Amino acid sequence: MEKVKFIEMKDGDKEDYELLAKFEDKYIEGTADRVIRILKSLDSSLGGYQVSRLEHSLQAASRALRDNADEEMIVASLLHDIGDEIAPLNHSEISAAVLRPFVTEKTHWIIQQHGLFQSYYYNHHYGQDRNLRDKYIDHPFFKDTIKFCETYDQNSFDPNYDTIKLEDFIPMVHRIFNRDPHKHVYLGL
Repeated sequence: MEKVKFIEMKDGDKEDYELLAKFEDKYIEGTADRVIRILKSLDSSLGGYQVSRLEHSLQAASRALRDNADEEMIVASLLHDIGDEIAPLNHSEISAAVLRPFVTEKTHWIIQQHGLFQSYYYNHHYGQDRNLRDKYIDHPFFKDTIKFCETYDQNSFDPNYDTIKLEDFIPMVHRIFNRDPHKHVYLGL
C-alpha cells in the first residue's frame, strides 16, 4: 500500500496530500456502513427500559416515516441516539456532529438539542427544572425540536409498537451519507 513520505504533517508535500485525499475519499464513502454498525450495537446497550436503544431508534424513525417526515428527518430520528454508545452524558452533541456534514442546520440543531429538550419529561422527577429548554424559546427551531421530542422520541419505548425493520432504513441512511458534504453544509442544500 502506498504511504506518504512524511512523519510530521508540516513536512508533507502536494503529492503526499493528494495520496491521502484518495484514501480519505474512500474512507468517507464508508461512513454510512460504519454508522449502521454503531446503530446495531445499540441493541445491547443501556438496560432498564422496556426496549433496547436500537429498538427505540427504530421506533423513532418509524414514527417519522409514518408522519411523512422528509428522508433527512427520518434518518436523523434513526440516528439521534447513536452518541449514547460512546458519550452518554452528551450523546445529543455527538449524534448531531455525525450528521452535521450531511443535514441542514435545522436538523442538526434539533438533534443537537434533543437531549436537553427531552429532559422536560423527567427533570422534575429528579428535583430539577423541567423547563431548561425555555432558554431557547426564541430560537427559530425551538418548536421543531419540541415536535421532534413529542412526536418521535419520548413515545418510542413501547415493546408492542409495530416497528419498521432496520433493513428498510438502510437505503435512506446511504442516500443521506452519500450527499456531497461540502456542498450540502456550505450551500445549505
